[in-house]
Amino acid sequence: MQENSSKTQESQRAYVRVIDYIKQEIRVGNLRIGSRLPSERALAEQLNVGRNSVREALRILEIMGTTVSTQGAGHFIAGNFESSLVETMSIMFLLKELSFQQVSQLRYAIEKHAFALAVENATDVDLTELQAIISRLDLGLSEEENVLLDKKLHYTVARASGNALFVEILNALSDVMDRFIADLRMDIMSEEGRRKKLQAAHRRIVQSILEKDVDGGYAAIDEHFALVNQRLEVRSRSVQL
Repeated sequence: MQENSSKTQESQRAYVRVIDYIKQEIRVGNLRIGSRLPSERALAEQLNVGRNSVREALRILEIMGTTVSTQGAGHFIAGNFESSLVETMSIMFLLKELSFQQVSQLRYAIEKHAFALAVENATDVDLTELQAIISRLDLGLSEEENVLLDKKLHYTVARASGNALFVEILNALSDVMDRFIADLRMDIMSEEGRRKKLQAAHRRIVQSILEKDVDGGYAAIDEHFALVNQRLEVRSRSVQL
């Protein structure tokens, strides 16, 4: 019995050794996004571990979003961290360790900082895209199209910040919220008064980036989240997790 326990512990140490090796290769620049990993056999021989340990390590890295496997081609370094963030936060919801209000508070903090950085870092391409989104929102399109444009606007502001972490985290937060209150955005867009207030806030955010008006943009973001949180409070009471 003690021998079996010792073997299990050794196996656990072995897969950790594989993960540590891949992390080190990324750290020194030998592996980048898109790089193909050595075969399972090559890794096992190089690190003197069993192939089962290599498979376990690769399975964990894929769940984390660090690698992706392609049948017949092997394993590659990826950057699919948003999906792992979504799953982690979804489980936190199910375990009652995270509330809608906490998600909204985090979004609010990140979006204000992302906006401030976008004022400084937005490219001409970003500005053109933001203006195009606002123009389409002003056309009175369907609720479904407006919902997609709403998400695209927030994504574009985050991207314009120049901080890739903001993009990953905000997209994950948005996906988690949509997963548990699937029609929250649609609910906000469905009432004319709320829709107009939300679009006015969107318009002011974009205009503030164009004019480099940080205070004006902060005020618009405050108005945006006041509206969202009002509806979120109403809707979250009826959501059974």
